Amino acid sequence: MMESFHSKQSSKLMVGAIAVLWITVLYLVLSVTRIDPEQQMAQKIFYYHVPSAWTAGVAYLLVMIAAVLYLMKKDEKFDHLGLAAAELGTLFCALVLITGPIWAKPIWGAPWSWEPRLTTVLIMFLIYIGYFMVRNFGDEGERTRRISSVIGIAAFFNVPIIYVSVKFWAADAQLHPQPAMGQQSPDVFWTFMLSLLVFTLLFVHMLRYRVHILKLRSKVLKMRYDV
Repeated sequence: MMESFHSKQSSKLMVGAIAVLWITVLYLVLSVTRIDPEQQMAQKIFYYHVPSAWTAGVAYLLVMIAAVLYLMKKDEKFDHLGLAAAELGTLFCALVLITGPIWAKPIWGAPWSWEPRLTTVLIMFLIYIGYFMVRNFGDEGERTRRISSVIGIAAFFNVPIIYVSVKFWAADAQLHPQPAMGQQSPDVFWTFMLSLLVFTLLFVHMLRYRVHILKLRSKVLKMRYDV
């Protein structure tokens, strides 16, 4: 019998650490970090928007690695890992697409602009909508897993394009702020780094849980086939 995920000591410790760190970040964001003179309170969403984008990028990197390993070894555990990472990556990508317009409305005067970084993030999100359509409308077999693995590998090539998009396209096509973390004050810098850590730990915990669920589901399906 598989051990309950939530009964594991490591899971309890992880949940406790994430909760404490999450509350700490919230306190720092609202009470300690300075208010940007130009962006005012809208700048605070930066502590959640950028870590969401970071986490989505890490998740999609993991999808690509798991897809390569699955195509090489045909081991179901890599398919589970890739699917779980794809689901969570798309969840965090959706958070990027939600928090971005919330920030953009008071700063740009409009919630959306077809500028390079926003457009490439939206393309990534739509690619993964296609990925999940393949997973949902295909069968549970090898063919669907191979096709979705290939999509996961191909989709990752958009991640570095997203990253360099603020520098690759001409300046007059850009609205997105340029990376300038090294120029920030210590309160902003360290709160941001702590938020990155919290989002990363949250992703790891959710990934472990989702892989656990997929393993259980696979086990139940095999038992049905054996009956």
